Amino acid sequence: MEDLKSYWEERYEAEERIWGEGPSVSASMALERFRGSGARSLLVPGAGYGRNAALFARAGFAVTGIEISALACRLAGEFCPEIRMVCGSVTGYDPGGSRFDAIYCFNLLHLFLAADRERIIECWRSMLAGPGLIFCAVCSEQDAGYGRGPLVEPDTFESKPGRPVHYFTESDLRAHFKRFDILETSILRDEENHGKEGPHTHVLRYLFARRDAAA
Repeated sequence: MEDLKSYWEERYEAEERIWGEGPSVSASMALERFRGSGARSLLVPGAGYGRNAALFARAGFAVTGIEISALACRLAGEFCPEIRMVCGSVTGYDPGGSRFDAIYCFNLLHLFLAADRERIIECWRSMLAGPGLIFCAVCSEQDAGYGRGPLVEPDTFESKPGRPVHYFTESDLRAHFKRFDILETSILRDEENHGKEGPHTHVLRYLFARRDAAA
């Protein structure tokens, strides 16, 4: 976990608002779905400097963001003071009995190995109120990064030192969220332009699901 924290601290130190100030296309998709559900409170694990969380906060949601990088937490506070930022790891976050109507997670879950992914998803399930909703976007096996670097676990490659990435097939993503009622899953393309890589497009897979209280 310290390796992950160091990686992001160093990256934000070098690049600050790495992905610009506009939200991901996935955040707009999630906002549309959450609005129609009546959800009001929202958890954003891996909130970074707040570019996606800000979209929800400015739309009237009560947003709590979790972020491992102290610098990114500070940047998020400057970018959108309406976001309640919690500086720490998503694996150690304790909401203290609070529950959320919805969770939005972008480009985070695939950064963990299998045991941690399973633990994180179960924690998210416990943090949702009633039939709460989750929108999760992750790297797919169709992304150009698939297969780059040493193989760490099935479909998981260490593309950069200290940063393994898991690439989800549809069946794999569904299996991860087997204790949820899956409403929708598909591919989306997210354009980025940052750092030395220049403009490129990530092929992501997203899942929109409801907490299945009976599972």
